[in-house]
Amino acid sequence: MPQPHLRTVVVLAAGEGKRMKSTLPKVLHPLLGRTLLGHVLSAAAPLGADRTVVVVGHGADQVRAHLSEVAPDATPVLQAEQLGTGHAVRIALDAVPDGAGTVVVINGDVPLLRPETVGALVTAHEEAAAAATVLAAEVPDPTGLGRIVRDAEGRLEQIVEERDADATQRAIREINAGIYAFDAVRLRAALGKLSTDNDQGEEYLTDVFGLLRSAGEPVAVHVAVDHVETLGCNDRVELATLRRLLRDRVNEAWMRTGVSLLDPATTWIDVTVALDRDAVIDQNTQLRGATVVGAGALIGPDVTLIDTIVGPAASVVRSHAVGAEVGAGASVGPYAYLRPAARLAEKAKIGTFVEVKNSEIGTGSKVPHLTYVGDATIGEQTNIGAASVFVNYDGVNKHRTVIGSHARTGADNMFVAPVEVGDGAYTAAGSVIVDDVPAGAMGVARARQRNIEGWVVKRRAGTAAAEAAQRAGDAKGARRPGDAKGASEGAGAASDSEAIHGAAETVGGTSGPGDTATE
Repeated sequence: MPQPHLRTVVVLAAGEGKRMKSTLPKVLHPLLGRTLLGHVLSAAAPLGADRTVVVVGHGADQVRAHLSEVAPDATPVLQAEQLGTGHAVRIALDAVPDGAGTVVVINGDVPLLRPETVGALVTAHEEAAAAATVLAAEVPDPTGLGRIVRDAEGRLEQIVEERDADATQRAIREINAGIYAFDAVRLRAALGKLSTDNDQGEEYLTDVFGLLRSAGEPVAVHVAVDHVETLGCNDRVELATLRRLLRDRVNEAWMRTGVSLLDPATTWIDVTVALDRDAVIDQNTQLRGATVVGAGALIGPDVTLIDTIVGPAASVVRSHAVGAEVGAGASVGPYAYLRPAARLAEKAKIGTFVEVKNSEIGTGSKVPHLTYVGDATIGEQTNIGAASVFVNYDGVNKHRTVIGSHARTGADNMFVAPVEVGDGAYTAAGSVIVDDVPAGAMGVARARQRNIEGWVVKRRAGTAAAEAAQRAGDAKGARRPGDAKGASEGAGAASDSEAIHGAAETVGGTSGPGDTATE
């Protein structure tokens, strides 16, 4: 039974990327859920390499930090001076001195590369027992790329960088994709013979092919099926092009699995997202990070979900969610904001202009409109009235509110945490709830209303409001004869301090239907 090959992957990620005009290293620019470097590492992962070495240079600390998150088993190796790709590979191999097997070298800026293509390159290389194999592609416009120069029999003669190519070579459209497989022993020997006698004064890894061929070693070319996979990134225009191409690839794949994308051109799905069959994704939707969408769920239009789980048959419309959970059959929006640790149980409802943070909304419970729910637990089948605020922060610490099951809270309530409203309890509209409300009780915490008759005419004389009030008073007097003047004047004579004092009075007792919430 043949022994598996020892394999080493070397990713070249030391370049500055000057044309990106960014403080962020080029290989760390994001593209649908991964960095450029992350996409390359993902494409190489199925090889099952025994070791992965990433050559870092510009922004080395940032790249190392990123590797510790996405590929902790990879070994970063510093190329302090960028003296060429050959120099970079030599430094990488110095970090793994036990040297037989296959060395796969990949540029760190080819995010569309498929694992299948890398696998096919390595398989072809190992089956042919070649000393070196280059991945090539036929492209419509080869400008700026190294050319594959073949001899009369179609065999690889050399790889020529564009700036070192003559007019005939520049006309060649078969290009070097910057992805290679080498026999480790023969690669090490050739690297020691590289010259800097070229336009850039660097050690070109591509010169290894000419050295090996001159020594009579077998070198080969493996042509990629789709040249798009080999596209690199040098500036933000090219990055945007790659993003669109990857979007189209991802969207097509999901549609072929049974997901409906109503407008693929405005739907952006990270490669890390998972969707179930019969999910419907409407226009202007972004699904990012570790988002999961269940079967039959409706997402969009105008939705952004980041690291959010949406259960089967749920709906999210014109809303934004980060680190949230939406239960099966639940509904969100339009114009809702689910912040981290917002958890909606089955058939819960979060309506228009509602924000939820670090809170559990029980089965069938509703927060229909104009409400902030922070650091709260809401039981089952409860209704939260419009314009309510869960007051969770005392300026130093966060506190929690608990609302029981089958409760009905009034519109314009303030729940000043820590506070609890029991099962089946009601609260009156306009209440500031600072004490616990027992199960089945009605909580009322608001001032008794007082009307100061004639106050506007007396205190705001000459205003449009005063004139309207005067006209209304005159019309009332004309309709109902009698001397109400004295009563008005007496009430109007009440001082501002008396009005404020009266407004501070509170009432208890029962309340009418108007004290409960809207749904």
